[in-house]
Amino acid sequence: MIPMKYAQFTDVALACDFPVHGLRRGEVVRLVDHHVGVSGEGYSIEVFNALGDTVAITTVDKAALEPLQSDEVLSM
Repeated sequence: MIPMKYAQFTDVALACDFPVHGLRRGEVVRLVDHHVGVSGEGYSIEVFNALGDTVAITTVDKAALEPLQSDEVLSM
């Protein structure tokens, strides 16, 4: 259930791990830019810690993201 295009600054969850950045499936990230290229569609993401500090900025394929659901509760 991946939308055709997420809106800029939308919060979404990672659908897979990104060990090189220390990111894990299910972590919430913010979309900061949308990319379309020869290799497909993707997004620049920004990851924040619990205090709101940026801990990572990277790009991911659209398939590596999943929308947040209303029945999910964030936890630490």
